[in-house]
Amino acid sequence: MKILFIPIKRNGRNVSGNEQKIAAKKLADAAKTDKATLLSQLETNEEGLNTEQVEQKKEIYGVNEVAHEKAPAWFIQLFSAFINPFIGVLIVIGTVSLIMDVILAPPGEKDYKEAIVLSIMILSSALLRFWQEFRSNNAAEKLKSMVKTTATVLRNDFPVKSFHKTVSSAFKKEVDIKELVPGDIIYLSAGDMIPADVRILHSKDLFVSQSMLTGEAMPVEKRDHLIPDSDKKSSLELENICFMGTNVESGTANAVVITTGSQTYFGSMSKSLIGKRAETSFEKGVNSVSWLLIRFMLVMVPLVFLINGLTKHNWLEAFMFGISVAVGLTPEMLPMIVTTNLAKGAVNMSKRKVVVKRLNAIQNIGAMDILCTDKTGTLTLDKIVLERHLNVYGDDDDEVLKWAYLNSFHQTGLKNLLDVAVLERGGDNETVKTELKVDDFKKIDEIPFDFNRRRMSVILEQTNHKHLLVCKGALEEMIGICTHAIDPGEDSKIQTSSDLIIPLDADLRKKIIDITQNLNRDGLRVLLVAIKEYEERPLNYSVADECNMVLTGFIGFLDPAKPSAQPSIEALQKLGIKIKILTGDNEIVTRKICKDVGIHVNNILLGGEIEMMSDMELSDRMDETDILAKLSPSQKSRVIKVLQEKGHTVGFMGDGINDASALRDADVGISVDTAVDIAKESADIILLEKDLMVLRKGVIYGRRTHGNIIKYIKMTASSNFGNMFSVLGASALLPFLPMLPVQILVNNLLYDFSQISIPWDRMDEEYIDIPHKWDASGISKFMLFIGPISSIFDYAIFALMWFIFKANSEAHQSLFQTGWFVESLLSQTLIVHMIRTKKIPFIQSWATAPVVALTSLIMAIAIFIPFSPLADALKMQPLPLSFFPWLLGILLTYCVLTQFVKNWFIKRFTEWL
Repeated sequence: MKILFIPIKRNGRNVSGNEQKIAAKKLADAAKTDKATLLSQLETNEEGLNTEQVEQKKEIYGVNEVAHEKAPAWFIQLFSAFINPFIGVLIVIGTVSLIMDVILAPPGEKDYKEAIVLSIMILSSALLRFWQEFRSNNAAEKLKSMVKTTATVLRNDFPVKSFHKTVSSAFKKEVDIKELVPGDIIYLSAGDMIPADVRILHSKDLFVSQSMLTGEAMPVEKRDHLIPDSDKKSSLELENICFMGTNVESGTANAVVITTGSQTYFGSMSKSLIGKRAETSFEKGVNSVSWLLIRFMLVMVPLVFLINGLTKHNWLEAFMFGISVAVGLTPEMLPMIVTTNLAKGAVNMSKRKVVVKRLNAIQNIGAMDILCTDKTGTLTLDKIVLERHLNVYGDDDDEVLKWAYLNSFHQTGLKNLLDVAVLERGGDNETVKTELKVDDFKKIDEIPFDFNRRRMSVILEQTNHKHLLVCKGALEEMIGICTHAIDPGEDSKIQTSSDLIIPLDADLRKKIIDITQNLNRDGLRVLLVAIKEYEERPLNYSVADECNMVLTGFIGFLDPAKPSAQPSIEALQKLGIKIKILTGDNEIVTRKICKDVGIHVNNILLGGEIEMMSDMELSDRMDETDILAKLSPSQKSRVIKVLQEKGHTVGFMGDGINDASALRDADVGISVDTAVDIAKESADIILLEKDLMVLRKGVIYGRRTHGNIIKYIKMTASSNFGNMFSVLGASALLPFLPMLPVQILVNNLLYDFSQISIPWDRMDEEYIDIPHKWDASGISKFMLFIGPISSIFDYAIFALMWFIFKANSEAHQSLFQTGWFVESLLSQTLIVHMIRTKKIPFIQSWATAPVVALTSLIMAIAIFIPFSPLADALKMQPLPLSFFPWLLGILLTYCVLTQFVKNWFIKRFTEWL
């Protein structure tokens, strides 16, 4: 059998293929190949490679680093900021205006006003967006680790000649992990990161944490034996293979590098994450609204142009008026208002320990109605603790903790996570601290852990010079070496009196097995503790002495739920967010944790079951399923996509390599600053605390931001639609233009300026309490019902100017246009307050001070302009004072009617913003 090794590069060309399946196949082949054959296939030996071989292999396989996504260059980000439908419309309109008003206009009639105003709108919107995203990308890059990682490798560069043969002088060397190649012999010890995918050659008590790949907090055992059936196992279940990016918890080993860089298991996953992301619900929503408004424009503008051309017979004037109407219908400040809202949201969230990498994610986190999350570290402490210490009858017993404490305290070498948990619990236990005198026990020997026995023992000398063997290990290995048990009785202080010892008969053995299984069902990992006393004897203890022992009880370990998890879950559920657990861990532990934090477990789906389902079947099961356990990375992504197909806005929270794909596919990917780099790169939002309560704050700010964006869109869409509906009628009825192109442009610019303060507005509490999605149909309904209200009062002002103030001829058109300019701008500005809340404005709900101040200023400017020096430039004239009581009455009636229609609209469609 030959292992397939495919180089990353050959003659500069990338080799394509299904990277993850290839990586899994290579590891499976390596796992079942004997050492000699494997080393031969890798063109190496146990004394390592020399420099020449390393350089040759580096040419073939490339540098040992995985593909990762970097922020695009600043000029690409700048160009992307201009890619927006509305900016595109403005650029077209601005270009036409420049051609007509500047290039083709006679020398004395060139007019730069429209081109300048449109240029300012385009540049301010695009540059603001570019600057905020550029800063966000830079901030995210700084979160990545800058530590240079090295590995201990065996190199064989200096052969020494003796009288009869050449003797190798292989030596250990620290090298940057980028310099490793397949065939390198490396050394591993506690605390090391695995620098590539490797096959264990020799090991001693090696435990490796694979939580970044699987989500499981418990370290896994790795050893140097063959796995003949490796093809039938998942890659992560191969006990003689260690994976790039995982960490050595305890023990030592030497290993041979199988694959490096993008060919590793980790690398094959990260490679699939490079490229264009799918559109999120926010992007789809903005695009749908954009094209809705553009479609209105494509209908209205040609209609206005034709009506004015046919009725007034001045086609050039009609064309320029049509251009102005197009500007009036375009919410040209949408990109800037959206970006300002998002930028302000990003600043507020950063103050609350939430770093926003992609601005669009702020809206997505507000629209999120399902949060999928791993449990480890999010719902749990991500720390192994000793949860239970029970006697043989299943009762809590501090005496069992004392025996376990003695074993963990006296064992040699680096303490693994379980020993640390025993020592921490013992140190916090008052009985252990006051009654156990560790100095009364002197360690004299040890029988270390090995993978066959799956237990370890320490031998202690007591004050009476007798020897005490204390052993702990797994159920199957321990119950076979025990013949008796300690009866806890009323007084079972740490002693071995014969009257406390009872036979370990069949009934008691069954009870012990039942207790262990019950603890397992509660998600605990269980070890048994046993003792045996010897008279003073030579220190030649061996495995053979672990027999006829006395069982003392059980110790159970758990990665427990965070104290903050349950209130955080409840807070998110109150915000209308359903929680689903997607984990690589087993279903027993996951069920226990979910129960502890208040997540109702209706059904559990396992990865193996999902693999057998079609997308349709999986979709049908999703509504009734809260826990999805033992999932692979691809299965997590599949679940995300199925939920999105059902119309949900899905958030995913994770921090491991196994989460990267799901983070990228979710509408909003959420990670933490302690996550692996690939997870941080894939995420949209990074929490500086791994706490769902921090996420709750992000959701609230996301909804506030979303609400303020929707305010602007509905305000400007309905107002502009109403104005242009008025323009359409006036164009057909009047012998002159109802408003000059430059007046429309100034009116529109001032109205847009009044809305710049909207990002600083508040949202009603009822709005924050539920998720909201983008809905183009809702916006079109809003335009059709609310927009024409303003037209009613526009026609009222037309009648007022025509019949009362006699502005009914071309000679008096300036007065007519001035009156409509003032009324139009005041009514549009008032609509900001009418639309921003479901409640009655100024009575039940006030806008924030910036909104009140800016809208008041714009209304004052609207009244002042006809009396100012700007009036001549805009072809306006002062309005008679008798006009203003009429204006006040029209505006008050407008507000009352709008409030009445608003209440009807909410009852009819059960929505507002």
